[in-house]
Amino acid sequence: MTRYNEAEKLKKAHDNIMALPENELKDWPEVKGYDFENPFNIGAFLESLYNTGFQATNLYKAMRIFQMMKEDKATIFFGFTSNMATSGIREIITYLTKQRIVGILVTTAGGVEEDIIKTHKPFVLGSYDADGKVLRDQGINRSGNIYVPNDRYIFLEGFMNNVYNKMYDEQKKTGKIFNTCDLMNFIGELLDYYEGKESSICYWAWKNKIPLFCPGFTDGSLGDILFFFKQRHPDFKVDITDDIVAITKIAINAEKTGIIALGGSLPKHHIANANLFRDGADYAIYMTTAQEYEGSNAGANIEEGKSWGKIKPDAKAVKVVGDCSITFPLLVAGLLYLEKENKK
Repeated sequence: MTRYNEAEKLKKAHDNIMALPENELKDWPEVKGYDFENPFNIGAFLESLYNTGFQATNLYKAMRIFQMMKEDKATIFFGFTSNMATSGIREIITYLTKQRIVGILVTTAGGVEEDIIKTHKPFVLGSYDADGKVLRDQGINRSGNIYVPNDRYIFLEGFMNNVYNKMYDEQKKTGKIFNTCDLMNFIGELLDYYEGKESSICYWAWKNKIPLFCPGFTDGSLGDILFFFKQRHPDFKVDITDDIVAITKIAINAEKTGIIALGGSLPKHHIANANLFRDGADYAIYMTTAQEYEGSNAGANIEEGKSWGKIKPDAKAVKVVGDCSITFPLLVAGLLYLEKENKK
């Protein structure tokens, strides 16, 4: 009796493990990676991401959604955190701005000031493991494995004082209180005199009349410089309240909108909240390393955005989890590849 029960239990265990499913998923896409046995082909490599699985599949979906945004002539609200301008992602954002692929830009103070600095002198590659005290003694600031010497900020101080002076003179002359988008235009216009302007996001935003908002511009060196400027001119004002009116009106009046958010923070929420006023964006691509378990804006998933009405229920949308210094260049490369294939 005992042996029979044991054999029966073993058979049942085997059947549970090896039971045939009711649906064998025969018509579903096969999971398969890129075949490096053949000569390398960038197009085939990008296409292979879809079948790779995990975040590679989401990245491929993001490429397709980006393509849809463009084909649908959606107004693309593009948000990025300051570390994107710290890194080489800056030049890719500049490209999208120069080519008028994005329609609205929102960033942090660091995204603006580091863009300005790089028109004068570059940042350099360093090490994640460098001794912070040693760097401090040498006048070097570290962002990850990127070094930013203090002399860059000496240049920024002179540059921004010129900008603030020009804005202040206009304020005194006309009585107009400028918003942060106006501030960015003053910056872009002044950059027109600098040799390194072609690499600048701010320059091309001004040149192409693409609104660039920086609602938290006091949170950084721009604010530090402004502190001292206001000691001399306490009546100087910048109207941040006007920003919400300007960006929301753009969203309300757009026929179709898309969101691309690199990282989280104020830029992501600023563009998502503007789209709330039009019952949500039609497209959305989130790219971040943050997760939603802590309830942060940075980690919020697409479905959370839909719950607030910031993204339409039927929107084409995806979240790609990963370091944007890797995923975002691939996204743009994928867009260019898909557009090239369409032209064929």
